[in-house]
Amino acid sequence: MENSQLSTLNSQLTKTGILGGTFNPIHIGHLALANYLCEFTELDELWFMVSPQNPIKDASNFLSDNERLELVRVAVKDYPKFKVSDFEFSLPRPSYTINTLDKLKEEYPDREFYLIMGADNWNSIHRWKEARRLMEQHNILVYPRPGYALYNDYFPPKTKAINAPLLDISSTFIREAIAKGKDVRYFLHPEVYRLLKKD
Repeated sequence: MENSQLSTLNSQLTKTGILGGTFNPIHIGHLALANYLCEFTELDELWFMVSPQNPIKDASNFLSDNERLELVRVAVKDYPKFKVSDFEFSLPRPSYTINTLDKLKEEYPDREFYLIMGADNWNSIHRWKEARRLMEQHNILVYPRPGYALYNDYFPPKTKAINAPLLDISSTFIREAIAKGKDVRYFLHPEVYRLLKKD
């Protein structure tokens, strides 16, 4: 296939961001980042890829896979560019990013996928499974995290830094605050907060 034909084909693909995580629970930091990426980058849509529980992590303070999936579904349902995905639930565990992206590419040939990761993960990507192939074959968008610099000059061709706003909020902070009886409603989608407080 000639370069001009390939370029035309790529322009017709739906540009789909993949934001993976445990989302335990999903909070406004996740939503604001995803909203920015959909409105200020080339992405047409963004999938929240809910990761299954890691068997080597302490899951005692984790919501179940289906509970986390439902909270994400509730949080994103009113914005048409957001989708929730349980794609990794059916893949072999542990879930490796390279395997997920390979399988997505195979099952959704009408989409061009972009892996979204924070600068902290980018700085340790050399430790990921098949890191070189991951960077060579897949699009990556890297967003800033407090304390981690981003230098475009050092990125491979398919990787790009995104100057998204910094929102230093973590799911751990949310869980601990709720456990202490704190009212953190403005850190969460209202319906997510209502469901969490109901438990």
